Amino acid sequence: MMKYQYLAVVFVIIMLPISLVFSAYIGTQLDTLDLQISYDTKLDNATYDAIKAFQLNTVNSTTSDIVNSKIRDIEAAANSFFTSIATNFNMAGYNSDILQQYVPALVFTLYDGFYIYSPFENTLDEETRQQLQNNTSATYVGGERVTGLKPYIYYSCRYVQGTTDVVITYSLDNYVTIQGQANGKKINDAGYLLSNLTYNASSGTVTYRGVEISEEPALKEYIGNDSNGGQYTYIKINGVKYYRENDGTWFTITTSGTKQPQSESFNAYYNDFNDMGYRYYKEAYDFQNRIVNEYGLGSLTSANAVDQNGNPLTNIQDDEGNIIYNFMGANDRIFNFSDDIEEPDSDFNNHRIAVIRYVVENNLAVALANYNRVGTVTYEFAMPKLAEEDWDKILNNVCLISFLQGLSIGGKIYNGYSVINNNKNEEVVTENSIYIVQNRNNINSEYHRVTHTGLFDSVDNNSLGVFNVDFERKTFGSAQRETTFYYYPHYYLGCYTCYVAQTNTATGYSNIYDYLDSGSNKTLAKIYYTALGRERYSMYKVFRNPDDHIAQFRT
Repeated sequence: MMKYQYLAVVFVIIMLPISLVFSAYIGTQLDTLDLQISYDTKLDNATYDAIKAFQLNTVNSTTSDIVNSKIRDIEAAANSFFTSIATNFNMAGYNSDILQQYVPALVFTLYDGFYIYSPFENTLDEETRQQLQNNTSATYVGGERVTGLKPYIYYSCRYVQGTTDVVITYSLDNYVTIQGQANGKKINDAGYLLSNLTYNASSGTVTYRGVEISEEPALKEYIGNDSNGGQYTYIKINGVKYYRENDGTWFTITTSGTKQPQSESFNAYYNDFNDMGYRYYKEAYDFQNRIVNEYGLGSLTSANAVDQNGNPLTNIQDDEGNIIYNFMGANDRIFNFSDDIEEPDSDFNNHRIAVIRYVVENNLAVALANYNRVGTVTYEFAMPKLAEEDWDKILNNVCLISFLQGLSIGGKIYNGYSVINNNKNEEVVTENSIYIVQNRNNINSEYHRVTHTGLFDSVDNNSLGVFNVDFERKTFGSAQRETTFYYYPHYYLGCYTCYVAQTNTATGYSNIYDYLDSGSNKTLAKIYYTALGRERYSMYKVFRNPDDHIAQFRT
């Protein structure tokens, strides 16, 4: 009996310290996990605040797509991020200056490229340095560590096939820019890629997916509340809305929310109808003919993609190391117009997404690696593996990707990132950006998602497709900014079941195109396709010459 007591004492002497150490270890791990979850939440909140600031700035700006305005909006969003994250981490003992050292990059993915906001060394060439020596007000210093936007990076890829050598710049939809040489010709062209298009030259009729696209009634919006009843006819040209007064003069709304009279007139173009949707499909048809018949690019495949050194691109892997796209093995025809280019699973879309991911992933990895050279924290910053669901966000809409690395959270070092997308912005018109108003002539009419059950039978020629951004609240004020008030461009009511309950929506269809093709009544398809084309055609495009483009609509 005594022997068992001795053994029990020995067991307690041995196991008690082990259990205490193990208990302490488990407690530390739990504290670390709680802290990591807390940091993830704080990072998500700050990223959301930044992308929301970007949305508000762009929605209330008619010049948000012009380069300088876009940079201004992004820098304001970056400031919002650091202000928010400093507030969220204040209780943890970190201020803004300290936290900025642990943020190696913010990535703003936009329509046809992206900005990286991160620290870098301000390098000056000899000529600039000499000029600044005699300028006492200059703020630039060579070799100084600066945090700001790096040059814009396009979603571009080079292709070499025989004598063909072109660079194609992709976007978040089916708009591409082609530059280079092919078929013995120099190319500098851009446009939308669409399948299922026909054009009758004698009648000028354009048909898309069996639906004839024509003019639609002039568009109208409310602007505040004045003697005109607040509602104005408008046209949108290269991202800017021009509104028509009763006396036939035109004006725009400035970033500060005031009227800006325009010297030019669009009365010759304005004829109570809007043909932007028709232009979208007609120009896409012409672009298709140039690609196939004039440039001879119909046989270009993903295997022809090369890097900046002319080496073939190989593959893209997911976060588990599985190959999800092999450039050399895919052999997708990029301009295969018989493949329903617009649909999500087309060869073009698969390749477009692969190129965007390749460009973002590689440039971001370089930016994070370079931060180790200019950063002030003794931590090896590196590109984390982004989850596939996060890549889905990045590749399909405007996003902000934020990184926070190097903070101690007890048992390990924090290495987190956040991806927040924004589906209401002036950058891109996606297939889900168009809402359907049942009766444009009734301000109390409801608007729905295009897949709302019953729309096939309830729409008619008075129905209207509206860009979702145009339902957002905007600001308006006097020229002296003495008074400012808010208004909504449209007074239509949002469908409760569409946006809150998210019921009464058609299921069993892989995409909107298949759904609209299934209906025997083509009125809904015509309204939707016309609105989608109108809004995409009206967006700002870098490739266009603004003066030449707007000249088509002037008196």
